[in-house]
Amino acid sequence: MTRKQLYREVSAYFKEAMPNAKTELHYDNPFQLLVAVILSAQCTDKRINQVTPRLFEDYPCAEAMALATPEVIYSYISSVSYPNNKAKHLVEMARMLWEKYGGEVPQDLKQLTELPGVGRKTANVVLSVVWGEARMAVDTHVFRVSHRLGLVPDSCTTPFSVEQMLVRHFTEEEIPDAHHWLILHGRYTCTALRPKCDKCGISHLCKAYRKKIRS
Repeated sequence: MTRKQLYREVSAYFKEAMPNAKTELHYDNPFQLLVAVILSAQCTDKRINQVTPRLFEDYPCAEAMALATPEVIYSYISSVSYPNNKAKHLVEMARMLWEKYGGEVPQDLKQLTELPGVGRKTANVVLSVVWGEARMAVDTHVFRVSHRLGLVPDSCTTPFSVEQMLVRHFTEEEIPDAHHWLILHGRYTCTALRPKCDKCGISHLCKAYRKKIRS
């Protein structure tokens, strides 16, 4: 099977299995999504959704959070991973967003990645989820699933190289959904330690599974 054929079959499966794939993070506006994605680094969406309701109630926008201190924000997010760094980044990000963009989240990759605590992955999530842009955010799930399925070769050793390969082979219309397909598949089926191959609808397409049953 060629890589092009693999992508078509994987896409066909997920379009049927996950027709309404979307982020599991809860948010009401672009600023809140940006905050949630920053918080979600090396942390589960479930945990973030437990933390953000109270945070967003008191700090619903960039202007409000810009007036806070990292110590105050820390008290809201102490149960997430790396709370000290994230609290500092959130306040600095909100201040820059308020001072430079009037509190509006910019629809631009370069401008987003200039914000404190915002890397390429976070920016791609926001651009994809909020504006439906053809952006592929590569987190640990996307990286793992892409390699196991054989969507990307072993030579793709960085998130950026995986992103480039996925964007090249999924259609522009598929990319926003494909981001969620791969994340959710990795989160619930193709898990890191004990992948549920017996419950996977595309194990017959999977490079890692074929290697597993031959060994």
